[in-house]
Amino acid sequence: MSAAKGRWADLMPRVLSAIVMVAAGGYAVWAGGLVFDVLIALCCGGMIWELVRMLQPARGATALQLGAISAAAVLLASLLPVLWVLPVLAAPVAAGFNQIREQRQSFTSFALWVMLAGFGFIWLRGQLGLDWMLWLIGIVVATDVAGYFAGKAIGGPKFWPRVSPKKTWSGTLAGWLAAAIVGAIFAAQAGLGYGIVVLSVLLSMASQAGDVAESALKRKVGVKDSSALIPGHGGLFDRFDGMLGAAAMFLAVTFIWS
Repeated sequence: MSAAKGRWADLMPRVLSAIVMVAAGGYAVWAGGLVFDVLIALCCGGMIWELVRMLQPARGATALQLGAISAAAVLLASLLPVLWVLPVLAAPVAAGFNQIREQRQSFTSFALWVMLAGFGFIWLRGQLGLDWMLWLIGIVVATDVAGYFAGKAIGGPKFWPRVSPKKTWSGTLAGWLAAAIVGAIFAAQAGLGYGIVVLSVLLSMASQAGDVAESALKRKVGVKDSSALIPGHGGLFDRFDGMLGAAAMFLAVTFIWS
């Protein structure tokens, strides 16, 4: 009896946290504008805080400072002309590079990823609207859900056992297929060409890459979760690594083929 209780001990905090995240995130996505921009900026600041804490656990004050200026930079970048976006987003990364002498390469690459992905979310919601935002979210969710159930039901060879021992090739391929279906539905409803299906699969791959990259970082620094910020779920990085991968890829594709 006690073992069963222990197994489900975190169920209530997980459920409550999920309800809060879905409610807050859903409202912000629907509302758009400053509400959405502020939420994304705060999430980016939180992830930079988590990143510094993972890489340099003893530097709590530095983590807080870099998280705060990162959140401010993402919000400021959303208000400035496009010419200023990259310098503003890069400023907190440069500040962290100067302060973090160990793990500089990891900090720089992951911090820049978070900042660009955060701006990608804001740009997508602001410039292309709610439908495109829901398409991106749908791709990431479909990739995760299909990958989880296919991996459990089919199993088979592992995708990258040293980095992410639970991921299988069956789950990975199922995620791509699910993303293609989401893309096809979106293309049909929006009257778009089926090149959007290919883009959906690319974003699915980027989402999975984001998950694997964060798993690799946690293994490297020897932590289970990026933080305990979300009761029952770990940290912001743990929950949104796939979204970060997809958003960064979309931003890159958009500016290359705009």
